[in-house]
Amino acid sequence: MNRATAIVRRPAVKAERVVDTLTLDHEARQKRRVALTAEGGLELLVDLDKATLIDDGDALKLEDGRLVQVKAAAEDLLEIRAESPLRLLKAAWHIGNRHTPAEITVEALYIEADHVLAEMVRGQGCSVTPVKRPFRPERGAYETACEHDHHGHQAHGHGHGHGHDHAHEHAHASHDHHGHDHHDHDCGCGHDHHDHARDHRHAHK
Repeated sequence: MNRATAIVRRPAVKAERVVDTLTLDHEARQKRRVALTAEGGLELLVDLDKATLIDDGDALKLEDGRLVQVKAAAEDLLEIRAESPLRLLKAAWHIGNRHTPAEITVEALYIEADHVLAEMVRGQGCSVTPVKRPFRPERGAYETACEHDHHGHQAHGHGHGHGHDHAHEHAHASHDHHGHDHHDHDCGCGHDHHDHARDHRHAHK
């Protein structure tokens, strides 16, 4: 069976390498390991190192380099609107406070159908309407920031090099902390940092 071990983000997807398409709902687009059959009949095993949300338009990269593009399936959602941007912003805050996936647009919020959350946002003065559409919730800021390869060639290798970079930074931070590489600079606080660092070293000799 064809094995997909990486995600290529939408901006880096090359049309000529796409050989089939998958249409998946939000839940299916965040499974780490699952066997699927694409619309053209291609069978594949999604086998990622960690569960990662696959966005609409992203692609799964097969081991031979071919791509299977993923589309977000239409599903039952709640459309939340408000008479003012501030009220909608407050509703978004309350939804986020409950760690609920939400799609945010200029005029509306979209969440999975949930009668408890529906009543909550109605209590905030918002309107709630059931709709059927693709669900494209915001990805976590931490997950987005950790994607170090901006060309999209990441996913199962999500952490490759990341730990090295952090270790490298920590090593330099520790090095500087002990005063081995200080430079003269004026931060506006009135202290001579060079002399302070030199005195600090002398005091420990």
